[in-house]
Amino acid sequence: MAAGLGSRFGGVKQLARVGPNNEAILDFSINDARLAGFGEVVLIVRSSIEADVKAHLAELHPDADFFTFVRQDELGPPRDKPWGTLHAVLSAASAIDKDFAVINADDYYGPTSFDLAAAALAGLGPAEATNVAFQLGNTVPPRGAVTRGLCEVDAGMLTAIVETDGCQRLEDGRLEAGGSVVPELTPVSMNLWCFSASVLSDFDERWQAFLAANEADPKAECQLPTVVGQLMNSDRLVVQVEASGEQWIGITNPEDLELARAALAAR
Repeated sequence: MAAGLGSRFGGVKQLARVGPNNEAILDFSINDARLAGFGEVVLIVRSSIEADVKAHLAELHPDADFFTFVRQDELGPPRDKPWGTLHAVLSAASAIDKDFAVINADDYYGPTSFDLAAAALAGLGPAEATNVAFQLGNTVPPRGAVTRGLCEVDAGMLTAIVETDGCQRLEDGRLEAGGSVVPELTPVSMNLWCFSASVLSDFDERWQAFLAANEADPKAECQLPTVVGQLMNSDRLVVQVEASGEQWIGITNPEDLELARAALAAR
């Protein structure tokens, strides 16, 4: 998913050069995914940045023939703000004919996370999905608070994702989330999902219902975790959780650039 506006970052953060050879985060993800056995890479973009993304990939992956581009802004009523992550995935439905994984273009998940995703997809059945979850302690920056989707897990199965503000490292080193001290290993979703292709019909149904209720709201977003929760609650989807021990690396604000570059310097 590479269609975000990057409002807090102040530009197209999907293409921010963070690697030692001018790579963006998505280049590391493409490499890791391919090494884990993934095939086609579908880039969900918006029309205004498509040419820039294509030029970047042509520079960093000059011989690649496995890219497909879809434009998120071509699905549904036009507006300046994208309609959300569920809408993004659904905009790629025409390019998806097999089980698939979903990632954010500006989040780095690490090679073992893609290995976990590939293994999960190999055993996925109808009405089943997998979330590759991260340890909260590996996703919180050294300074400042962030919002994270804390996962509630029972016997390895996801029961809920709770969007929680105020996830931060305290001065004494402990972790706080939503005003409470929590364990380092608290699982969080960073939008690394594995789905059966059959889920797209359920996604479309939920999107149509969302649009009917929110078409006039310029800020409403149809988000992937929300719809996954709705499908779980209606017994139409079960979600397994696979735990990744990787260090998450991401870019939200301009000051995150140097942290990302330092973390990726040896990759």
